Amino acid sequence: MTVKTHAAPRQLRPELEHEYARSPDLGYEPPGEVGFVRCLSHGFPTPLARWHYHDEYELHLITATSGKVFVGDWIGPFQPGQLVLTGPRLPHNWVSMDLPDGGVALRDLVIQFSHEPLVRASETIPELSEVLPLLERAKHGIEFFGLSEAAEAHWHKVKGARGLRRFTAFCDFIADLAACTEYRLLSSVQLQSDDDATSLDQIDAVVSRITDHLAEPHSAASLAAELGMSESRFSRFFRRATGNTFTDFVNRVRISRACQLLMDTDQQITHICYEVGFNNVANFNRRFLEIKGMTPSEFRRQSLTRFRGAN
Repeated sequence: MTVKTHAAPRQLRPELEHEYARSPDLGYEPPGEVGFVRCLSHGFPTPLARWHYHDEYELHLITATSGKVFVGDWIGPFQPGQLVLTGPRLPHNWVSMDLPDGGVALRDLVIQFSHEPLVRASETIPELSEVLPLLERAKHGIEFFGLSEAAEAHWHKVKGARGLRRFTAFCDFIADLAACTEYRLLSSVQLQSDDDATSLDQIDAVVSRITDHLAEPHSAASLAAELGMSESRFSRFFRRATGNTFTDFVNRVRISRACQLLMDTDQQITHICYEVGFNNVANFNRRFLEIKGMTPSEFRRQSLTRFRGAN
C-alpha cells in the first residue's frame, strides 16, 4: 500500500504584529521612553523577519544588502538607499538575497507613527494638514527617490531626540516626504482627486462599484449615463480623479485582485483570470505582464520568497 503524505499548508496570510512582540532586545525603543514617534533599527537575519502588517505607518530606509521587497501586491528589487513608507495594515516584507556570512548588523532604519493623532491634530493645527495627502498615498505604499542621504540624517536626528524636539525633528522629516515629487505608489491604484465633495462621492461610488463587482462587465458609457454625463465628460472626470483612463483603472484593479489571490490562495491561474473579470487567459496574461512586468506564474513563484524573512 502506498501512503500519501501531505506537506503542511504554507502560511499564506501576513501576520498581525502586536505590541507585546516589540521587545527592546529586537531593536525597538521601550514604549515608556517615547511617545507618538518610535524608532527601530535592526540587522538581518532577525526574529522580526516575516511577512506581516500592523496598525502604524512605517518608514523604512534600507542601509545594507539587496533583494526582493514585497508591499501589498507589489514585488520589486531593493538595494541600499531605498526609502519606503507603508500605511496601516499594509503587508510588507524585505528579503535580503546577498547576505555575507553571518548576516549584517544593520539593514533597516525604521520610524513608526500612528494615524489618529496626526489627523486629529490637523483639525486644530492647519499646518499639519499638509501631511494628509501623503498619508492617503501611503495606504498603498510609497517609494521615494533622491532622499536617501537626507533620510538617514533625518532618522538619526529623530532617534537622538526626545519629547517636543523629537516631534519637531519628525515633522521636519515628514515635511520633506510630503513635498517630494519623485515617488511611485507600489500596491494598486490611488485616487488623486482635488474635486469637490460631490465629485469625490461620485468617484467613490464608481470605484466601489468596480472593486466590489470585478467579475461583472463595466463600461464608461453605462456609468456616464448613470451620472448624467456624456461619455467624453465622464472620461475626463475619471482620469482627473484617478490618474488613469477608465479601462486602465479597471485592468489595474483586476490585476491587483489577481495578485492577492496568487499570493494568498492556491487557486489555479485560469480560475483567477475569470474570477477577477477577464474573459480569456491570453488577455489576462498580457495585461498582467504589462502592469507587473512578469507573468502570473512568475509572480506566484516570487511571492513565495516573502516567507523567507522580512520586516
